[in-house]
Amino acid sequence: MPTTTSSSSSSAASSSSGNRQADVFSRLASSDPEVKLKALREVKNQIIGNRTKKLSFLKLGAVPAIASALADADDSDECNNILVQSAAALGSFACGFEAGVQAVLDAGVFPHLLRLLTNPDEKVVDAGARSLRMIFQSNLAPKYDFLQEKNMEFLFSLLNSENENVSGLGASIIAHACGTSVEQRLLCDAGVLEKLVILLDGSLSQREACLESLATVLKNNPEAVSHFVGLEAGRYLSSVTEFTKDRYPRTRLLSCLCLVVIYNTSPSYFLNMGTKSSLITTLLELLNEPGQSGDDAALGFSCLIADKEDLQKLAYEADAVKNIVDILKTDSELHPKRLQGLFLSLAELCSKLEDCRCSFLSLQVLDLLINALRHKNADVRTAACICFRNAARSVKNLSAGRFSQEHVMLPLV
Repeated sequence: MPTTTSSSSSSAASSSSGNRQADVFSRLASSDPEVKLKALREVKNQIIGNRTKKLSFLKLGAVPAIASALADADDSDECNNILVQSAAALGSFACGFEAGVQAVLDAGVFPHLLRLLTNPDEKVVDAGARSLRMIFQSNLAPKYDFLQEKNMEFLFSLLNSENENVSGLGASIIAHACGTSVEQRLLCDAGVLEKLVILLDGSLSQREACLESLATVLKNNPEAVSHFVGLEAGRYLSSVTEFTKDRYPRTRLLSCLCLVVIYNTSPSYFLNMGTKSSLITTLLELLNEPGQSGDDAALGFSCLIADKEDLQKLAYEADAVKNIVDILKTDSELHPKRLQGLFLSLAELCSKLEDCRCSFLSLQVLDLLINALRHKNADVRTAACICFRNAARSVKNLSAGRFSQEHVMLPLV
């Protein structure tokens, strides 16, 4: 039967792939440097952007084997290629894959990757810095204690580096490890803003790491915002604003999120209606971006318009309600983070303006809301509940009985 043949072929292919991975894994422990180097390259090339293969190699125990190769290699020129490929493979495991980050940290590679930053070979330094940046993009990354003087000195040595990956690593550490007002104040008092803004004139990776770090340091920190805006008579605020028009979607997003933080912290710096309209328009466009950029844009947009009737009116005039509903009606499965942001955005739009509520409900969205109320992700369900509550404030639609039907009320209960 065709089904049997297809099933057999699939099983054979899977078995063959598993055998190849096992063969590569066995060669990672080879005493021959050339054999080991080739195996490291093969692992790295197979797992880049492939979660399935990452998981397969994780189950084989590849991460501890690669960690061992990294730890055993010294800083001599003969070992440089092994250091580079080991670090690159570990960074690939950690990139966007929490199980990979955990495996890398469990293997104890952190101090070995830090060691690479002082290697005399620039390629080794680059590989170590990139791998560490992948780790620091995760919530599982080690806590960085800014209160310790030696840690602050090390951080500034990274920011002062002429190597773009190393300085970018410093910015990434700030973005993902600075979580309290005390840490914000320590960093600002130490002069971190003056160091970060230099990266705005750097490479793409430096610029994006800088924008993310600035948003972290400035969030709910009026003194820091005032200091940042005053640097070189507002030049850097103008630079961030200009980056909202950049050709790279990620740069546009991060600059928008930075401006959202500044606006929410110190609204007085955004008196220009054109800047507000431009920010809304750019974030609405970014909602259609694939991957993390679109996910982050949705939450960023909801944060921008939260409790601000003037911005909600601008968003309504920009057709935000229809744009968001159109995205929700697409057949593609949306990431829970994006769904949460989209429903929170709709909730904010419907919180004060009757025109928004009527527009929202005229688009036949009750089924979308009902499905979201049953979503397996709690954050999505919560966002849908808030959206439902705010939309239900519409007297016109309440009196029409649109919310009292059994199939609408049951999911809420």
